[in-house]
Amino acid sequence: MKFGPVPVADVTGAILAHSVKVLDAKLRKGLVLTAEHRDQLAAAGYDKVTVARLQPGDCHEDEAAEMLAAALAPDPQAAGLRVTRPFTGRVNLLADGPGVVELNVEALREFNRVNPMITVATVPQYQQMGAGGMVATIKVISYAVPREDVLTATNLARASVSLVRPVHKTAGLIVTDIPGGPPNEKGIAAIRGRVEALGMDLCDVRIVPHKPEPLSQAVSDTDGDVVMILTGSATSDVFDVAPEAVRAAGGQVDRFGMPVDPGNLLFLGSHDSRPVIGLPGCARSPALNGADWVLSRVACGIETTGADIAEMGVGGLLKEIPTRPQPRSGRKG
Repeated sequence: MKFGPVPVADVTGAILAHSVKVLDAKLRKGLVLTAEHRDQLAAAGYDKVTVARLQPGDCHEDEAAEMLAAALAPDPQAAGLRVTRPFTGRVNLLADGPGVVELNVEALREFNRVNPMITVATVPQYQQMGAGGMVATIKVISYAVPREDVLTATNLARASVSLVRPVHKTAGLIVTDIPGGPPNEKGIAAIRGRVEALGMDLCDVRIVPHKPEPLSQAVSDTDGDVVMILTGSATSDVFDVAPEAVRAAGGQVDRFGMPVDPGNLLFLGSHDSRPVIGLPGCARSPALNGADWVLSRVACGIETTGADIAEMGVGGLLKEIPTRPQPRSGRKG
């Protein structure tokens, strides 16, 4: 591609690099200039304007962006995505419903190393999305790029962006109650919002005393593809009331504690092949916390091990505000 100022007499067929005013109109950058535009520029007193001209082997920004998007998501419907039409060298990949983004991170890094003018920006790995949310944006920065580089990038990152849709349809919630404990309505409403944002139904809500026996029975009896437990008193140990109740019901606890703040006091296990999530107290608020990361992955059937939770620590400091004690003091959650 050739870029630079040229005489107005020679602009026909070139791409206008910068927007300019012509009498009462405006010629916008990216416009392919015609003879009529040439005459308008001359009448407005311009001697030269800056343009871009494609050379043999070049690929126009819109064509390149469309090719790159088609490589990143070759079957958008299967990938749970919608692809926008190219405009000014940009194509967006949008979520076609709720779900979690799954990326081939290394392939995308290689994609971005091909040519600085060829870029893709995505949300983080395993980011929860709602319908219409932008998962990725492909942007060709210059007005044209070498077709050879476009083809290299497409081959490096084919099918590297997708949305994993929820596989579980329902969830049950058990809330344990203690005298003088926090009100349950707010917490239930916050968790219902989380579940429904994933396209699931909170089909069963049970409130039981904060004791091992009734909680263990509720774990066995509660309906739902996923079971969540929100305790009236914070779970402070792997042998505290809620984890012990899961074991007493015949289930298992695979992980207690996560390096995400807020959200440290989460546990993850299973009962009768159903995931069981012990929610931290901060899940009573709709604000983002570690439980959101775990629930979204579990809802979408993405394997979530103790090692996976351990890796959440990098980037796991989710919220620090001036009114919050620093360092954290005297609080569990």
